Amino acid sequence: MKHLKTFAGLLALLTAASGAFAQQEVVLRISEGMPMISLALPEFIVRTSTPAAHAAAQEIRQVLTEDVKYSRIFQLLPKEYYGYIRPLDPDKIFFKDWDSVQARLLLTGEVREDGGRVVFDGKIYDVRSERFIVGKRYQAEKNGLRLVAHKMADELLKLHGEKPLFTTKIAFVSNRDGNDEIYMMDYDGASPTRITFNKIKDYMPAWSPDQRTIAFTSYRNSVAGLYLRNIYEGTETPVALKGTSYSAAFSPDGKKLAFSSSMNEEGNTDIFVMDLDSRKIKRLTYNAAVETAPSWSPTGREIAFTTDRLGQGSPQIYIMDAEGSNVRKASFGGNYHDAPAWAPTGERLAFVSRVDNTFDIYVLNLRTNQITKLTENRVRNESPSWSPDGRHVVFASNLSGSIQLYTVDYDGANLRRLTDRGENKLPNWTN
Repeated sequence: MKHLKTFAGLLALLTAASGAFAQQEVVLRISEGMPMISLALPEFIVRTSTPAAHAAAQEIRQVLTEDVKYSRIFQLLPKEYYGYIRPLDPDKIFFKDWDSVQARLLLTGEVREDGGRVVFDGKIYDVRSERFIVGKRYQAEKNGLRLVAHKMADELLKLHGEKPLFTTKIAFVSNRDGNDEIYMMDYDGASPTRITFNKIKDYMPAWSPDQRTIAFTSYRNSVAGLYLRNIYEGTETPVALKGTSYSAAFSPDGKKLAFSSSMNEEGNTDIFVMDLDSRKIKRLTYNAAVETAPSWSPTGREIAFTTDRLGQGSPQIYIMDAEGSNVRKASFGGNYHDAPAWAPTGERLAFVSRVDNTFDIYVLNLRTNQITKLTENRVRNESPSWSPDGRHVVFASNLSGSIQLYTVDYDGANLRRLTDRGENKLPNWTN
């Protein structure tokens, strides 16, 4: 519980002074194929000449740099370009200088100490129109500097109508402390924080849309049951303990919870939906096959899931309307497709497919039926989950020998390892 209190305290310390199917409804936000926006990020101005202030300026700028590189929206101005123009004067911006080195946006920063805390002033300018766009002031203790940088990077995303990315969290399962428990970490793998503290194994975390609650499966009552945990209050509520229940997924509005369970009279595994206010449960599928891994569309109107209703140990991806009607097959080719994850942009499904006894992550474009293979390393890759902007996928892989978490872009580029302590699996990214 200490780690969670620390996390909540950190958030409190950081303050801003300013504030394929015809019936498929597709939500698009990203514009693929568009050139990236050139961003200038000069060295920050340090107003209090102390080692702590200089170190803070360096850390914030370094984290910001990594965030910008990860975005696939912005392209950092090469460092050598700064040598062609006069040094930054925060009191008088010479926009023609920055335009001459092809910068579209300019992000400046000033750092000072105030009463043992770091104060960061960040400003964003549009170079071509020669105007100030937005400014933010953040105050933080030393352990909150990464969060300051992530918040400023998210301001860049907001300017272009994007959801916050860099302050989002990834929940996952880890045995790093000796038992499978639920953890969360930053999008880049930093600041891992333990969420559950049980001697019994906890699995399959799923974030609520407000990012305050995690649904997960636990065997603490000798059966796989579903629980909800408020990560800020530390409270836990059982929601489905009858039969074996797992693979929970919140609806986009946070009012419903889809999950797999054997609570039906037949005892086979089907898809159910619970209304979280009334706790009433509705059965969606009626099939002798195992039906699992529900994933909501971003509109909340459809649910993708895995079923072996074709028999012969051949799981496939299907889609149904949220009420359980209009069931249709989404995957094609191959004899093993599992773990669908609906992209928040609406037009893609990530999933796991087995080919030649190798498990890889694929992406199906629901508009074009085009399939993109994201991993190709002849190991076991599984459990994909999308970033909120639909540009990145986190997944588990034994690429390094042990099971660790990685991210990769939606087109298979930029593989990045996130974890290295213990074994880590079943990631779920906040959306």
